[in-house]
Amino acid sequence: MLYGFMGKILRVNLTEGVVSEEDTREDWAKEFLGGAGLATRYHYDEVAKGSDPLGPENLLIFMTGPLTGTASPSASRYSVVAKSPLTGIWGHGNSGGSFGPVLKKSGYDGIIFEGISPEPVYLKIEDGKAELCEAKHLWGKNVPETEDLIQEASDQKMTIASIGPGGENLVRYAAIMNNKHRAVGRCGLGAVMGSKHLKAVACAGKAAMSLANKDAFREIAKEQMGLLNESMLKIGFEAFGTNMVSDMVNAKGGYPTRNWQEGVFEQIEEVNGQALTDKVLIKGVNCFSCPISCGRGTEIKEGPWKGHRGEGPEYESANTLGAMSGVSDMNAITMANYLCNEYGLDTISAGSTIAFAMECYERGILTKEQTGGLEIKFGDGALVVDLVEKIAKREGIGDLLAEGSKAMSEKLGQGSEHFAIHVKGLELPAYDPRAAKITGLGFVTANRGGDHITGYIQGPTFIDSPFLLVDDSFIEDPFVANPKEAGILVDLENILTTFDAMGGCKFMGLLLTAQDYLDLLNNATGWNFSVDEYRKSGERIYNLMRAYCVREGITRAEDTLPKRLMEDPLPDGPAKGMVIDKETLEMLKDAYYDFRGWDKETGKPTEGKLKALGLDDLVQDVWGS
Repeated sequence: MLYGFMGKILRVNLTEGVVSEEDTREDWAKEFLGGAGLATRYHYDEVAKGSDPLGPENLLIFMTGPLTGTASPSASRYSVVAKSPLTGIWGHGNSGGSFGPVLKKSGYDGIIFEGISPEPVYLKIEDGKAELCEAKHLWGKNVPETEDLIQEASDQKMTIASIGPGGENLVRYAAIMNNKHRAVGRCGLGAVMGSKHLKAVACAGKAAMSLANKDAFREIAKEQMGLLNESMLKIGFEAFGTNMVSDMVNAKGGYPTRNWQEGVFEQIEEVNGQALTDKVLIKGVNCFSCPISCGRGTEIKEGPWKGHRGEGPEYESANTLGAMSGVSDMNAITMANYLCNEYGLDTISAGSTIAFAMECYERGILTKEQTGGLEIKFGDGALVVDLVEKIAKREGIGDLLAEGSKAMSEKLGQGSEHFAIHVKGLELPAYDPRAAKITGLGFVTANRGGDHITGYIQGPTFIDSPFLLVDDSFIEDPFVANPKEAGILVDLENILTTFDAMGGCKFMGLLLTAQDYLDLLNNATGWNFSVDEYRKSGERIYNLMRAYCVREGITRAEDTLPKRLMEDPLPDGPAKGMVIDKETLEMLKDAYYDFRGWDKETGKPTEGKLKALGLDDLVQDVWGS
C-alpha cells in the first residue's frame, strides 16, 4: 500500500473528452517523493524534446505530495508542471490555500491533462468521480466570477483552481488561481491551461488518507505546530505579512527601483509592511493547516478604487507593481494586485514587464504611436492598473507586454536587451544581486529561470535569517562573492526542492530541520529514509529538472544575468558602485558546478552524477551517448 498517497492519478484526454484513472507509480513516488518531483518525472518521460508549450503534446500536470492535506503544519501545497510558454523550458508553479488538500480528499494524488479540448470545459471531481463539464458560459469570466458560477451549479462545497482572461488570451505569464486569490504564479502555466481550453478544476470529497504510523505522525505534527505558534516568524508574518522584509532589503541597497536602475526606494515608508497594515489591511489569511496568517486580506479604503477587496499584495507584488515602476501609491499597488489575481496574471512578470516598458518609453525605444497614445512613464500608479487590464485582454500595447520582457526586448531591439531583467526568459524577483552576490548565483542556477524561491538564498543574505544552513555555514558578507558559499546554495536548493515534492510550505523551512521533515515523511509513508537519503532525494529531483532544461537546449551560457546587473553600478545606497561582473559570476558558477558534480564546460550533470542518483535513463538525452 502506498501510505501518504491516495494511490490514484486521473488522466484526462481533452481532445477525446475521456477521463480515466491509473495507479500512482509507487517506485517513482519513493524516488521523487510526490508534488513537483513526481510531476516532473511523468512530464519528462511523456513529453518529447522540442514540443510546443501551447500545443496538444504539452502535458499539464497537477500533483500533490505525501504531506499535502495532513495534520503537518502548513501542508497545503500542490504543484503544477508543464513546459513553460514564457521560457520554453521546464515550468513549475506551486500554491497553497486549500485546493491541494481537497484534490487529495476527492480521491486523487494528481491529474495529467493531455491534448486540447475542442470547446471550453472544466473538470469536476466529486468523491472519486470525475467528469468534464461544458464551460462556454465561463469563458471570458474572471477568476472570482468563475468560482462563484461553478459553486452555484454544485450541490457540494467545491474548491476550485481556474484561469481568468489572462490564461484564455495566452498571456505568456498567465497564472492558475485557486481559492480566488492564491496563485500558481510563475512560468505562464495559466496560458498552458488556456491553450487546452480548460477553464477550471473543481474538487470536493471526503476520502481518507492512510498514514503508515498515524498516531506518531499526529504527535510529531502537534509538536511542530507548537514550535511555529511560538516563533518570531509567526509574530512577524501575522503583523506585516511577507512585505515585512521590504525595509530590510531597501536598507541593504537591493530593492529594485525604476526597472533596476536603483536599489533604494526613497518612498519606502509609503509601501512597506507598516504602510500596507495601516492603509489596506483587514485581517491575516492562512492556508490549510497553517498557524501563520501570512496572507493579507485587504480593502482599499479611499480614492478611485475605494471599496475593492481581495488579498495581497505580498512582498514581491508590492515591489514589482510599486517601486519597480516608481509607484508609491499603496492603493494603486493593491488594485493592480487585485486585477492580476482576478484576471490570472503573475504579479512578478506583469510588474517587471510594465517597468521594462516604462524605461523603453523613457528612452524613446517604445514610441507613443506604439503605445496607442499612452505616456508610459515611471511613477504613474493609475497607469499600472490600466496596463494590467490591457495585458490580460491583450488590448493595444498590452498585446506586446503580454509576451514578457525577453520577447519584448527581442522585438524592440535598440539595446533594450541590456535592461530587460530576466534569466532564461523568467523575470527576476525583487532582490538585486549587485547588493548580494550569492543571490545572483541563485537566480542563474534555478531550474525554471530567474527565481527566488528555488534556493531562497536571499533569506540569509538580505534578511539575516540563517535558516536551513548545513554544518553551521553562513553567508559572511553579501557584498563579497565567496565561492565556498556556492555549497550553501546547493544545500538550500536540494532541501527546498523536497518541500515542493512533499507538499509543504517553504516558510516551515525557516524553523524546522531536515530531521523534523524526515520524521513527518517517514511516519506518513512508512519509508525508512535516513537524512542522507532524504537529501539525496532532493538532489535527484533537482538533477532531473536540470536534465529537462538541458534537453531543451540550456547550457552554461544561459546561466547568466542581465547585462544591467553585470555592467551598471548601483548609483546609491550601501551597495553604491557595485555590480556582479561576468568574471565574478563565472567564478561562482565554477564553484557551484563543482559542488553539484556537473561538467563545468557545459553545465550538464555528468554521467557519473546521473548514475549515482539512479537517473541512468537520462544519460542519453543529456550526453547523447
